[in-house]
Amino acid sequence: MLCSVPLLLEYESVLKRPQHLAAAGITAEDADTLLDAVCEVIEPVRFSFVWRPLLRDPQDEMVLETAVNGQPDALVSRDLRELAPSLAKFGVRAIAPGPALKWIRGIQ
Repeated sequence: MLCSVPLLLEYESVLKRPQHLAAAGITAEDADTLLDAVCEVIEPVRFSFVWRPLLRDPQDEMVLETAVNGQPDALVSRDLRELAPSLAKFGVRAIAPGPALKWIRGIQ
């Protein structure tokens, strides 16, 4: 799993929204523990290049930049309509979560 500082900060912001904490039944401290665990397993990505603006949603730019700079095997997202065309320009495969699980498990 690749992650950049801007992307991790976005994860933190979204995870700590009151409605998300309530839905998950966790506290902000629990969210910090989860984020710390994520930081233990990620491969950090530093940006060599910034490609803004390429997307309609400015919040998606950090996802694109992390993928382009990190060159993953694939980017998994439910927002393929927005991301896939731009990612393809940089040779990054975009895949939806369901097919990604099958791909990871080696199921064709």
